[in-house]
Amino acid sequence: MSKSTLRLDIVSAEKEIFSGEATMVFVTGEVGELGIAPGHSQLLTTLKSGYVRVIPVNQEEEVFHISGGMLEVQPYIVSILADTATRAADLDEAAALAAKEQAEKALAGKLSAIDLAKATAELAEITAQIRTIQQLKKRAKGERA
Repeated sequence: MSKSTLRLDIVSAEKEIFSGEATMVFVTGEVGELGIAPGHSQLLTTLKSGYVRVIPVNQEEEVFHISGGMLEVQPYIVSILADTATRAADLDEAAALAAKEQAEKALAGKLSAIDLAKATAELAEITAQIRTIQQLKKRAKGERA
């Protein structure tokens, strides 16, 4: 590993989804977007549902969706411990849009406090998935332009 790269591991409860060298990583933290380059200062923070963009060494950019987790940054090592993690290309936009519509309908109805909290959390997760899909599409269009 050179001083111009960092080691990145993205792991969920189910499996390791990415492990390799990268030149830059972008994540959705609790208080906003973070860009992490080699040599970044140490950091430990929570992540909210959103996308992770990775610029691997000598490969095309990769986009992942996580549903929250933890981020640990050392100067040349980044670890993302996600609740769940999925490659953005594996997300189903039609299913996410249908689930969003269903969650919005549930929120519009009369719900108990527990059901309301569950529907709100589901809507936030689905919305983050849709944003990840849109980010992936936006990047694909930029590459073709």
